[in-house]
Amino acid sequence: MTSDKQAQKNGIAFSALSKRGARRAIQRAFVLVGRERAIRQHLREAELTTLWVIEDWDLKWTVVINHGRLEFHRGQVGKAQVSYCWQTGEGFLGQIATGTAPKDEFQLVSDPVWRRMVDPVFDAFASALRTVFSNPVDDDGERLL
Repeated sequence: MTSDKQAQKNGIAFSALSKRGARRAIQRAFVLVGRERAIRQHLREAELTTLWVIEDWDLKWTVVINHGRLEFHRGQVGKAQVSYCWQTGEGFLGQIATGTAPKDEFQLVSDPVWRRMVDPVFDAFASALRTVFSNPVDDDGERLL
C-alpha cells in the first residue's frame, strides 16, 4: 500500500491539508507531547534545539527542549543540534501515518548521542499528530483544520 493510501486510511487527506492547517496541527501535537509526563521526565536533563523542515511546503519549525519543557517556535530559531527534514509533505504525512520513514525523502541529522533523547519525542509527536488528525480541535473546541 502506498503512503498516500495508507495515510488516507488513517484519516489524513493530503489534498485537504493546507500549510496553515498543517502548521496548526503540528503545533497542537507538540502541545500534547509537552503534556506527557513520561516525555518530560525523559528530557529533564536535556537542553537541545531541534529543527523540523518540510521542503516542498516551505515549512520550518523549531522545538527547543529545555529541562523537560518543550517550546514550539514557527520558523528556525537558533542553531539546531538535531534536524529532521522531509522533501515532501506527502512523505512527512506518510511517515506519521505508517511509522516508516520514506525512502530517499527523509533525513535526520544528529549527533548519535542525541538520538537516544529525540527518538521518544518523535514517536510521541507522531502519535499525537495522528490523534490531532483524527480529532482536529484545540482545548477550546476550535477546529484546527
